[in-house]
Amino acid sequence: MNSLKNKNAFISGSDQGIGYATAKALIDEGCHIALHYHVGGNGAKELCEYAKNKGVKAIVLSADLMKEQEAVECVNKAAEALGGIDIVVNNAGGIVARKWLGELDHDFWQTVIDLNMTSMMYVTQAALPFLKKAADGASIINLASLAGRCGGHAGSLVYSTTKGAIITWTRSLAAELGPYGIRVNAVAPGLILGTRFHNVHTTKESAEATIKTIPLGRAGNSEDVARAITFLASEYSGFISGATLDINGGVYRA
Repeated sequence: MNSLKNKNAFISGSDQGIGYATAKALIDEGCHIALHYHVGGNGAKELCEYAKNKGVKAIVLSADLMKEQEAVECVNKAAEALGGIDIVVNNAGGIVARKWLGELDHDFWQTVIDLNMTSMMYVTQAALPFLKKAADGASIINLASLAGRCGGHAGSLVYSTTKGAIITWTRSLAAELGPYGIRVNAVAPGLILGTRFHNVHTTKESAEATIKTIPLGRAGNSEDVARAITFLASEYSGFISGATLDINGGVYRA
């Protein structure tokens, strides 16, 4: 996909898992890269060195994207360092904890919404002026989830709600930004093992039970999702907008 060569990409939550794999895939395609992280940082710094060895520009940025000022400053620094932004991958997010309806309170509800949705709004708003200036059009890819399609496992009520909302946000934003040549799509991963999310919140027994329901007979990995995001970022998908690409081994078949 040589069309991605010299494009400028901002990836939130690039320190591990899907964000890390996506950043590496875009670097391999010749993208200049802004690597955001909030917790940790070693993975993002490792990718920065990898990018520089590949001859592309890279910057590592730390920010709490749930805070508007930090999100805006982070995106602006990325655009300044790279010379613009052509691609935004809204990857940062999480479940925080598994809580059932009777355990929910306002603070938890708001935290999960802010982590998965408000942060995405802040980043996308801040990036919009730069995306509008992208010479060959621009691409936004949002991370939804199979949970947003099917409701998720018990204890993921708020998380699943936000991921369903991200699918709708993607459709609405595609209509709004299409006249500017900006495509907006989402990916909805299923069981993707080896990520911080599942390492913390999914038991071995639960994973094994889920795998038995997957037609392809295996869990996914971060590279499975990264390949799909790379496709949606490239101009090969230039007429795809407002779509959600399901990456789940055949569990959910739209």
